[in-house]
Amino acid sequence: MCGIVGYIGPKQAYPILLSGLKRLEYRGYDSAGIALLNGKNRIYKCKGKVSDLEKYVIGKDISGTVGIGHTRWATHGEPNDVNAHPHVSMNGIFTIIHNGIIENYSRLKKRLIDRGYTFKSDTDTEILVNLIEYIYLKGQVSAEIAVRLALTKVIGAFGILVTCTEEPDMIIAARKGSPLVVGVGDGEYFFASDATPIVEHTNRVVYLNDNDVAVVHREEITFKTIMNVKITPKIQKLDLDIGEIEKGGFDHFMLKEIFEQPRAIEDTFRGRISRNPFEIHLGGLYHIMDKLINAKRIIIIGCGTSWHAGLVGEYLFEELARIPVEVEYASEFRYRNPVILSDDVIIAISQSGETADTLAAIKLAKEQGATVIGICNVVGSSIPRLTHAGVYTHAGPEIGVASTKAFTAQVTVLSMMAMLLGHERKTISDKNYQILVEELVNIPAKIEQILKESNKIKQIAELYKNSNNCLYLGRGYLFPVALEGALKLKEISYIHAEGYPAAEMKHGPIALIDEHMPVFVIAAKDKSYDKIVSNIQEVKARKGIVIAIVSEGDTVIRKLADHVMEVPLADESLAPLLAVIPLQLLSYYIAVLRGCNVDQPRNLAKSVTVE
Repeated sequence: MCGIVGYIGPKQAYPILLSGLKRLEYRGYDSAGIALLNGKNRIYKCKGKVSDLEKYVIGKDISGTVGIGHTRWATHGEPNDVNAHPHVSMNGIFTIIHNGIIENYSRLKKRLIDRGYTFKSDTDTEILVNLIEYIYLKGQVSAEIAVRLALTKVIGAFGILVTCTEEPDMIIAARKGSPLVVGVGDGEYFFASDATPIVEHTNRVVYLNDNDVAVVHREEITFKTIMNVKITPKIQKLDLDIGEIEKGGFDHFMLKEIFEQPRAIEDTFRGRISRNPFEIHLGGLYHIMDKLINAKRIIIIGCGTSWHAGLVGEYLFEELARIPVEVEYASEFRYRNPVILSDDVIIAISQSGETADTLAAIKLAKEQGATVIGICNVVGSSIPRLTHAGVYTHAGPEIGVASTKAFTAQVTVLSMMAMLLGHERKTISDKNYQILVEELVNIPAKIEQILKESNKIKQIAELYKNSNNCLYLGRGYLFPVALEGALKLKEISYIHAEGYPAAEMKHGPIALIDEHMPVFVIAAKDKSYDKIVSNIQEVKARKGIVIAIVSEGDTVIRKLADHVMEVPLADESLAPLLAVIPLQLLSYYIAVLRGCNVDQPRNLAKSVTVE
C-alpha cells in the first residue's frame, strides 16, 4: 500500500526521491518522509502529502547521495508526524522504510522493552528497525546479517529499505508479500515499490521475489535469500514510457484513464485477434488449454473492481462455454476452507498483480492441486510469477486510485477467454464465434462515441452532486456494472451508493425510494429489457428519480426516465464494456464538483498489499 523509493549512486538523492514519491503517492498519502545519508543521518518527515514534505524541507540540508523515501498508508498508528516513515532505531544506527504488516510486533516489542529499548511511535515498523539494531549490537555482526536474522524472526509481510550509519555506502532491500523492484543504472541503483519512479532513470530492473534480499553498494549489488543463499537475478527491460505516467493535459489521472480506455482495450486484444476470419489467440494459455476445456468448474477470485470484472466473467463463461462458475472475494476464499478440486480452474484477477488476499488465495488453490490462471496488468508482478498461466491486460499504468481502464481491460480478457473456450468446446458455432470477436474489435470505436458526449454527462452530474444516497440497478450482464458504478461513486465522491440486481429492489431497497433518491438504471437493450422497464415503472410510482443508461435509439425508457445517457448497440455479452463508461464519467464529475481529491480519495490506496 505504501510507496517506497531509494537511491544510491553519484547524484544527489533528494530530487530523485522527491520525484519518486510524487509518482508513488497514489499508493499512500497519509504522511511522507525521507532519510539522507551524507556523513550523518538526516530524517525529514511529516503528516500529509508529498507536497507538505516538500514545503517542510525548505531551508534544510538535503545533500547526500544515499537516501530512502516513503509515502504512507496507515496500518499501525494514526497518520501523524511521529508515525510517518522513515523510522530510526533507538541508538540511531539503522533507518528503515517499510510497506507491510508485522503480525507478531507485540511479542517482539515486549522482548525489546525487556532489553531496555524504548519506542516513540505506534508503528510495527519501529519494532523491526530496533530488532535489527539489537541483533547488530548484541551479535557484533554486519548490517546485512542483522537485517537477514531479524527477518527470520518476523511474521507478516514486508517490503523494506534499510540504511546503516556505520556502513553508510549501502542500502539493503528485502521483500516478502509486499512488492519491491530494483533499478539498475550506470553506476547507480534505484529502488521502488513499483516501476513508475524508475522508468525515467533506467529501463533495467530486477523484481524481488518473496524472501529475497538485495545488498547494494555504490559499485555492486548482491542478491541472496534471507537464509543467505546466493541468487542470480533476472534483469528485465521495462516496457513503460514516461508519458504514460503523466497527466497528459488532463486535470486528473482518473479522467485521463477513462479516456484511455479505447486504446487500453485495443492494446489488450492487439496481437491476440486475427481477422479474415476473426479468431482469438491467447498464447499464455496454450499449455493449459486442455485443462480449461475439460474443467468441471471455474472459480474466479478478486477484490473490489476486479471482483466485479469476475462477476461479468461468470456470465460470459457460463453462457458461452457452459462451464459452471463461482466468483469469490479473495479475502473470504482464503479463510473459509473452500472445497477445491484438482480439475478446477482458478482465475485470479488483479490490476497490480500484488494484491495480498489474491496472492494468498492463489497459494491455497495451488496447494490443493487446482490450475491457476492470472489476469493482471503489471508485467513482472507476483501473480504472473506464481500462477500456472495467464493473460496480461496491457492497459498501461493506472495511477488513479479508482480503477477504470483496469476494469474494462479485465473484462476484455475475460471476454476473449470465454469466446475462445466456447469455440473450443463447441458450445458456440463458428459463425457466432466470429460475430462476437468482430463485435469485440468494434468496442473501442463505440467507447469513443460515448466519450464525445461527456459534457452531457457532466450536466447530469451537476444536478445530483449534493445527493446523500444513490441506488444502482441492473440485470444480467449489467448487474455487475451496477455494482461497479456504485463503487466508483462512493470511492471518490463519498456519497453512499449501493448496487443491486433490479429484481431484488422489491426485496428491501424499494423502501428507500422517494423523491430525493436518484436511481441509476443500466438498461441497455437485451433479453431482460422488458423486465427492467417494469422496474423503472416501480421506481417512478414511488416518485424516485431515474437516470437511465440506454441503448441508442431507445424510445420506451426515454419517456419514463428523468434523464438518459445513451450507449451504442452491442451484443449483450459486451454491453458492460460500454455501459460502465457513463457511470465512470458521472462519478468523476460529481466528485470534482464536490471538491473531492479524485486521484487520492481519503482512506484508500491503489494497491492493497496488506491484509
